[in-house]
Amino acid sequence: CEDGDPLDVLVLGQEPVLPLSILRARAIGVLTMRDEKGQDDKIVAVHVDDPEYAHYTDIAELPPHRLRELERFFLDYKVLEDKTVEVDRFRGRAEAERVVRAAAQLYRGSFAEGQRREARRIEAP
Repeated sequence: CEDGDPLDVLVLGQEPVLPLSILRARAIGVLTMRDEKGQDDKIVAVHVDDPEYAHYTDIAELPPHRLRELERFFLDYKVLEDKTVEVDRFRGRAEAERVVRAAAQLYRGSFAEGQRREARRIEAP
């Protein structure tokens, strides 16, 4: 969100999910990255209704190989966008929750500002 883009969330689960689906998910960690726009956090969450993943509460509980897969996924998709990126490290649930709260606060602020602009536009003669 520091980069001005929406917060990215990857939800781990066994079943494929269609785009724009709504799932119950729990943030378990965050991968801190930097691209040309600045810090670009990636939230890692688990689908809480998926029996394979529902028991995870912190990213440190995931197998090391799964962490490497996640890091590789985020690196590869940035390369496909012709962007350079630096990967810092995974941080746990508490940091992920802080990032989500900060993103929600930024969204509320920008949404409120958009509403004020729209109200002024409507009121203008």
